[in-house]
Amino acid sequence: MTDPSAGPPVDELSDRPMSWPVVSTRDLHRDDWVVALREDVITRPGHPEQFSRISLEHPGAVVVLAVDDDERVMCLRQYRHTTTHEFVELPAGLRDAGDEPAVETAARELREEVELEASRWRRLLSTYASAGVSEEVHEIFLARGLSHAPRGDFEMRHEEAEMERFWVPFAELLDAVLEGRVRQGPLVQAVLAYEVHRQRGTLDAG
Repeated sequence: MTDPSAGPPVDELSDRPMSWPVVSTRDLHRDDWVVALREDVITRPGHPEQFSRISLEHPGAVVVLAVDDDERVMCLRQYRHTTTHEFVELPAGLRDAGDEPAVETAARELREEVELEASRWRRLLSTYASAGVSEEVHEIFLARGLSHAPRGDFEMRHEEAEMERFWVPFAELLDAVLEGRVRQGPLVQAVLAYEVHRQRGTLDAG
């Protein structure tokens, strides 16, 4: 018999918020950009040992898997200096507009980067990009019902100015993911999540 005073059962298969004691903190790099690097000295709860951890402060990002009526995905090629690769990616962008809802940021990025708008949106995934290094969260959306939408006065700069955009049949993109030919994390996650929903028949749910 369950104890009614014990409260709801704990979901053992869920991430849980937690914060260990912070002894001190200092900025390693901070400027007028939205990303900063910080060092914290922390302890385990109830233990005197101190140790440092480096954290990349990041506002998070949105990623858009835009699929048209012919089951083609809008993709980009973008150079990334840190990894010295030109990656096949999806439209994406930083959540650097204050309290703007993630889906609105996603719609803006879709319009600015590839001049598309969508009539139907759903969240596919919400993932931590690299939980041991950064607080960055990727909100990954599926966009359907696509049509042309001019980007207006938005100016493509730096690496974005060299981006190539192109349509890829979803089946070909899935093969490229499974064969390891495209490896950019959010794209891989979005493609696999979409395929799972297709197999389960749950794309229109949620």
